[in-house]
Amino acid sequence: MNKETEIVPASDIAPLIHSIRDQRVILDSDLAKLYGVQTFRLNEALKRNRERFPEDFLFQLTPEERDALTSQIAMSKPGRGGRRTLPYAFTEHGAIMAANVLNSPRAAQMSVFVVRAFVKMRSLLTDTRELA
Repeated sequence: MNKETEIVPASDIAPLIHSIRDQRVILDSDLAKLYGVQTFRLNEALKRNRERFPEDFLFQLTPEERDALTSQIAMSKPGRGGRRTLPYAFTEHGAIMAANVLNSPRAAQMSVFVVRAFVKMRSLLTDTRELA
């Protein structure tokens, strides 16, 4: 299977979803990989279609949030050849909208799996609260 048609199960996407500002989000770099585009291309499409991304769809991390994530996940440190801008965090709705503005077959296909991963996480959190 080539990268264009490779299917990624929701269980592989779930670890990419983080809780930031009491919202479940996926970072732009992870979403770009899933959608088969470079991060700067995803962010370029975002900037061209900014009106489609209200605050509840997307927000940009603060330097403190980025630093906290850098210590938790494998993000390169600033000044070491990595990214030079603060990452964007996409909510479930923002991830769907990103697939729409990218308008590629891979993005459309993968958006289904991304949504399923968000739904699965929501279900797990609900079940855990009920058990508690």
